[in-house]
This record gives sequence, C-alpha cells and structure tokens, in this order.
Amino acid sequence: MSITHLQSFVAVAEEGHVGRAALRLHITQPPLSRHILALEDELGTPLFERVPKGMRLLPTGEALLHHARRILAEVDVATRTVREAAQGSGAASKPPA
Repeated sequence: MSITHLQSFVAVAEEGHVGRAALRLHITQPPLSRHILALEDELGTPLFERVPKGMRLLPTGEALLHHARRILAEVDVATRTVREAAQGSGAASKPPA
C-alpha cells in the first residue's frame, strides 16, 4: 500500500468523483483510476461503488478512510519534523560517524 494510493483513495472518497479528485491531485483520471484499482486489488475488496454521478464509499472504504487519513497525517508530521531537524542542525552537517 503506497502513500500515493492512499492519497488517491482519500481524494476520491472526499470528492465522490474521480474527475474532481484528479483535478485536486493535479493528475489525469486514468492514473488515478489505476491507483484505486491497484489498492482494491491489493486489499482484495472493492472500496467504492461506481454510480452514474461518481463514486460512493462502500463499508470497506469507510473502514479504510479513517486509517488512511491518519497515516497521511503522520507522514506530514514526519516530513515536517525531519525538515525542522535539518534546519536546526544545518542541512550541510554530516551525521556522526
């Protein structure tokens, strides 16, 4: 399960539509659809119901959404923490041997 797949999943879940989620993520629809299909394939279950006006979360998608948001939030915190540490210690510093 990749960060990209989780970001794609959350965007589609929140937008309820692949086209709007693709615009939000600054990608085209085909790769976004492939991310969703790959995630569903990896988990072995559909996460969305495809409806005429977009995508609706299934109970399996609802179960994943909370975790996906939490994982992505932790990735953001980790990124921020590392960047702050790099600024505080000088980016050109070498780690201790």
